[in-house]
Amino acid sequence: METDLEFNGLSGFFGGQRVVGPLSLTIRPGEQVALVGRSGAGKSTLIRLIHDRVASQVALVPQELGLVNALPVFHNVFMARLDQHNSLYNLVSLVRPFQADRQAVTAILQQLGMEEKLWIPAAALSGGQRQRTAIARALFHKADFLLGDEPVSALDGPLAHRVMSLLTSRFSTYLIALHDVDLALEYSTRVVGIRNGEIALDAPSHELTPADIRPLYD
Repeated sequence: METDLEFNGLSGFFGGQRVVGPLSLTIRPGEQVALVGRSGAGKSTLIRLIHDRVASQVALVPQELGLVNALPVFHNVFMARLDQHNSLYNLVSLVRPFQADRQAVTAILQQLGMEEKLWIPAAALSGGQRQRTAIARALFHKADFLLGDEPVSALDGPLAHRVMSLLTSRFSTYLIALHDVDLALEYSTRVVGIRNGEIALDAPSHELTPADIRPLYD
Protein backbone atom coordinates (compact mmCIF):
# COMPACT_ATOMS: atom_id res chain seq x y z
CA MET A 1 0.00 0.00 0.00
CA GLU A 2 1.64 3.24 -1.17
CA THR A 3 -0.95 5.89 -0.30
CA ASP A 4 -3.17 6.73 2.66
CA LEU A 5 -6.56 5.09 2.85
CA GLU A 6 -9.06 7.77 3.84
CA PHE A 7 -12.53 6.80 4.95
CA ASN A 8 -14.90 9.69 5.50
CA GLY A 9 -18.53 9.71 6.56
CA LEU A 10 -18.66 6.03 7.51
CA SER A 11 -22.10 5.15 8.88
CA GLY A 12 -23.66 1.77 9.59
CA PHE A 13 -27.22 0.87 10.41
CA PHE A 14 -28.94 -2.17 11.87
CA GLY A 15 -32.69 -2.51 12.16
CA GLY A 16 -33.09 1.10 11.16
CA GLN A 17 -30.84 2.29 13.99
CA ARG A 18 -27.43 3.86 13.48
CA VAL A 19 -24.76 1.60 15.06
CA VAL A 20 -21.63 3.23 13.65
CA GLY A 21 -20.71 6.81 12.86
CA PRO A 22 -20.74 8.98 11.09
CA LEU A 23 -16.98 8.82 11.56
CA SER A 24 -13.79 9.26 9.59
CA LEU A 25 -10.61 7.19 9.73
CA THR A 26 -7.31 7.44 7.86
CA ILE A 27 -4.87 4.53 7.70
CA ARG A 28 -1.38 5.34 6.53
CA PRO A 29 1.02 2.91 4.82
CA GLY A 30 2.93 0.89 7.39
CA GLU A 31 0.37 1.34 10.17
CA GLN A 32 -0.71 -1.84 11.93
CA VAL A 33 -3.90 -0.80 13.67
CA ALA A 34 -5.63 -2.71 16.46
CA LEU A 35 -9.36 -2.01 16.68
CA VAL A 36 -10.61 -2.48 20.24
CA GLY A 37 -13.88 -2.19 22.16
CA ARG A 38 -16.50 -4.36 23.79
CA SER A 39 -18.82 -6.68 21.84
CA GLY A 40 -21.51 -4.65 20.13
CA ALA A 41 -19.46 -1.45 20.05
CA GLY A 42 -19.42 -1.45 16.24
CA LYS A 43 -16.06 -3.02 15.38
CA SER A 44 -17.43 -5.62 12.96
CA THR A 45 -19.71 -3.07 11.31
CA LEU A 46 -16.81 -0.67 10.83
CA ILE A 47 -14.68 -3.40 9.24
CA ARG A 48 -17.54 -4.28 6.86
CA LEU A 49 -17.98 -0.62 5.90
CA ILE A 50 -14.28 -0.26 5.14
CA HIS A 51 -14.22 -3.53 3.19
CA ASP A 52 -17.17 -2.37 1.09
CA ARG A 53 -15.08 0.58 -0.06
CA VAL A 54 -11.77 -1.14 -0.76
CA ALA A 55 -12.67 -4.81 -1.28
CA SER A 56 -10.44 -5.25 -4.32
CA GLN A 57 -7.39 -3.90 -2.47
CA VAL A 58 -7.46 -5.94 0.73
CA ALA A 59 -7.18 -9.41 2.18
CA LEU A 60 -9.98 -10.19 4.63
CA VAL A 61 -10.47 -12.48 7.60
CA PRO A 62 -14.16 -12.02 8.47
CA GLN A 63 -15.56 -13.08 11.81
CA GLU A 64 -17.85 -15.59 10.09
CA LEU A 65 -14.76 -16.88 8.17
CA GLY A 66 -16.53 -17.36 4.81
CA LEU A 67 -15.40 -20.93 4.18
CA VAL A 68 -17.05 -23.36 1.74
CA ASN A 69 -17.67 -26.43 3.87
CA ALA A 70 -17.80 -28.92 1.00
CA LEU A 71 -14.39 -27.89 -0.33
CA PRO A 72 -11.04 -29.00 1.11
CA VAL A 73 -8.68 -26.61 2.84
CA PHE A 74 -6.60 -26.19 -0.32
CA HIS A 75 -9.48 -24.80 -2.36
CA ASN A 76 -10.70 -22.56 0.46
CA VAL A 77 -7.24 -21.00 0.58
CA PHE A 78 -6.83 -20.88 -3.21
CA MET A 79 -10.03 -18.84 -3.48
CA ALA A 80 -8.01 -15.79 -2.43
CA ARG A 81 -6.53 -15.68 -5.95
CA LEU A 82 -9.51 -16.69 -8.08
CA ASP A 83 -9.71 -13.24 -9.64
CA GLN A 84 -6.05 -13.39 -10.62
CA HIS A 85 -6.54 -16.30 -13.04
CA ASN A 86 -8.79 -16.99 -16.00
CA SER A 87 -11.80 -19.30 -15.77
CA LEU A 88 -10.01 -22.25 -17.38
CA TYR A 89 -7.14 -22.07 -14.89
CA ASN A 90 -9.58 -22.00 -11.97
CA LEU A 91 -11.62 -24.88 -13.41
CA VAL A 92 -8.52 -27.05 -13.82
CA SER A 93 -7.46 -26.12 -10.28
CA LEU A 94 -10.75 -27.40 -8.94
CA VAL A 95 -10.02 -30.86 -10.38
CA ARG A 96 -6.22 -31.04 -10.40
CA PRO A 97 -4.44 -28.09 -8.77
CA PHE A 98 -1.19 -26.92 -10.28
CA GLN A 99 2.00 -27.88 -8.44
CA ALA A 100 3.05 -24.28 -7.80
CA ASP A 101 -0.26 -23.52 -6.10
CA ARG A 102 -0.15 -26.73 -4.05
CA GLN A 103 3.35 -25.90 -2.85
CA ALA A 104 2.48 -22.30 -2.02
CA VAL A 105 -0.62 -23.25 -0.03
CA THR A 106 1.17 -26.09 1.74
CA ALA A 107 3.97 -23.74 2.79
CA ILE A 108 1.44 -21.39 4.40
CA LEU A 109 -0.34 -24.23 6.15
CA GLN A 110 3.00 -25.45 7.51
CA GLN A 111 3.50 -22.06 9.12
CA LEU A 112 0.09 -22.44 10.72
CA GLY A 113 0.73 -26.00 11.90
CA MET A 114 -1.95 -27.69 9.79
CA GLU A 115 -0.33 -28.83 6.54
CA GLU A 116 -1.81 -32.33 7.09
CA LYS A 117 -5.28 -30.80 6.58
CA LEU A 118 -4.61 -29.75 2.97
CA TRP A 119 -7.25 -32.07 1.46
CA ILE A 120 -9.64 -32.23 4.43
CA PRO A 121 -13.09 -30.65 3.82
CA ALA A 122 -13.65 -27.47 5.80
CA ALA A 123 -16.75 -29.06 7.35
CA ALA A 124 -14.52 -31.58 9.15
CA LEU A 125 -12.28 -29.00 10.80
CA SER A 126 -12.36 -27.80 14.39
CA GLY A 127 -13.17 -24.17 15.15
CA GLY A 128 -9.51 -23.25 15.52
CA GLN A 129 -8.58 -25.04 12.29
CA ARG A 130 -11.36 -23.24 10.42
CA GLN A 131 -10.05 -19.93 11.68
CA ARG A 132 -6.52 -20.80 10.60
CA THR A 133 -7.84 -21.76 7.15
CA ALA A 134 -9.37 -18.30 6.78
CA ILE A 135 -6.06 -16.82 7.92
CA ALA A 136 -4.19 -18.95 5.36
CA ARG A 137 -6.51 -17.60 2.66
CA ALA A 138 -5.61 -14.04 3.69
CA LEU A 139 -1.90 -14.89 3.71
CA PHE A 140 -2.23 -16.40 0.21
CA HIS A 141 -3.85 -13.20 -1.04
CA LYS A 142 -1.52 -10.81 -2.83
CA ALA A 143 -2.94 -7.68 -1.22
CA ASP A 144 -0.75 -5.41 0.91
CA PHE A 145 -3.52 -4.43 3.34
CA LEU A 146 -5.34 -6.77 5.73
CA LEU A 147 -8.71 -6.40 7.41
CA GLY A 148 -9.28 -8.89 10.22
CA ASP A 149 -12.27 -9.31 12.52
CA GLU A 150 -11.15 -11.20 15.64
CA PRO A 151 -8.93 -13.53 13.56
CA VAL A 152 -7.39 -15.33 16.56
CA SER A 153 -10.42 -15.55 18.87
CA ALA A 154 -10.56 -19.37 18.62
CA LEU A 155 -6.83 -19.91 19.18
CA ASP A 156 -5.01 -20.54 22.45
CA GLY A 157 -2.29 -18.19 23.71
CA PRO A 158 0.84 -19.58 22.01
CA LEU A 159 -0.96 -20.23 18.73
CA ALA A 160 -2.57 -16.78 18.79
CA HIS A 161 0.88 -15.23 19.15
CA ARG A 162 2.24 -17.41 16.35
CA VAL A 163 -0.54 -16.31 14.01
CA MET A 164 -0.27 -12.65 14.94
CA SER A 165 3.47 -12.80 14.28
CA LEU A 166 2.78 -14.25 10.83
CA LEU A 167 0.25 -11.53 10.03
CA THR A 168 2.62 -8.84 11.26
CA SER A 169 5.44 -10.14 9.06
CA ARG A 170 3.23 -10.62 6.00
CA PHE A 171 1.20 -7.39 6.10
CA SER A 172 2.96 -4.11 6.75
CA THR A 173 -0.43 -2.42 6.96
CA TYR A 174 -3.57 -3.76 8.63
CA LEU A 175 -6.66 -3.04 10.67
CA ILE A 176 -7.49 -5.94 12.99
CA ALA A 177 -10.24 -6.10 15.59
CA LEU A 178 -8.91 -7.75 18.74
CA HIS A 179 -10.68 -8.43 22.03
CA ASP A 180 -7.44 -9.29 23.82
CA VAL A 181 -5.92 -6.05 25.08
CA ASP A 182 -2.40 -7.46 25.47
CA LEU A 183 -2.39 -8.78 21.90
CA ALA A 184 -3.68 -5.44 20.67
CA LEU A 185 -0.79 -3.58 22.26
CA GLU A 186 1.88 -6.09 21.29
CA TYR A 187 0.96 -6.46 17.64
CA SER A 188 0.08 -2.94 16.60
CA THR A 189 1.62 0.45 16.04
CA ARG A 190 -1.67 2.25 16.66
CA VAL A 191 -4.79 1.53 18.67
CA VAL A 192 -8.25 2.75 17.69
CA GLY A 193 -10.96 2.25 20.30
CA ILE A 194 -14.67 2.15 19.51
CA ARG A 195 -17.48 2.94 21.96
CA ASN A 196 -21.13 3.13 20.88
CA GLY A 197 -20.14 3.33 17.23
CA GLU A 198 -17.80 6.28 17.68
CA ILE A 199 -14.03 6.57 17.93
CA ALA A 200 -13.25 7.01 21.62
CA LEU A 201 -9.49 6.39 21.46
CA ASP A 202 -6.86 6.84 18.76
CA ALA A 203 -3.21 6.77 19.84
CA PRO A 204 0.16 5.16 19.12
CA SER A 205 0.43 1.81 20.86
CA HIS A 206 3.69 2.67 22.61
CA GLU A 207 1.92 5.49 24.44
CA LEU A 208 -0.77 3.23 25.89
CA THR A 209 -1.09 0.68 28.68
CA PRO A 210 -3.81 -1.94 29.23
CA ALA A 211 -5.35 0.43 31.79
CA ASP A 212 -5.93 2.99 29.01
CA ILE A 213 -7.88 0.49 26.91
CA ARG A 214 -9.89 -1.53 29.42
CA PRO A 215 -12.44 1.24 30.13
CA LEU A 216 -13.66 0.70 26.56
CA TYR A 217 -14.88 -2.73 27.68
CA ASP A 218 -16.92 -1.40 30.62
